[in-house]
Amino acid sequence: MREPLTQTNTEQILETLAHVELRGEGFVTDCLLAEVLDAGINEPDYLSASGEDPNAFFQGEPNAWANYHIRQSKKVMNVYGGTVRRSHIADTP
Repeated sequence: MREPLTQTNTEQILETLAHVELRGEGFVTDCLLAEVLDAGINEPDYLSASGEDPNAFFQGEPNAWANYHIRQSKKVMNVYGGTVRRSHIADTP
């Protein structure tokens, strides 16, 4: 089982996200970093990843994290694993 992950260093977060590929149904991507950058989060200051998803890959290996919480200041992107993966982007007050 993949251990939960918490990172607060921007370079480490970007490096981690560059190696995440999400397959299956719903929100999918060849590179989670590209989606995060497209959402306007170019200097993330917080990443939390947890759970396990057989259709999520980290460095080409299956069973990466199912859920991701990525934040830059007040902008937040969440990715929720499950039967059909979904994402949500919001600006917090």
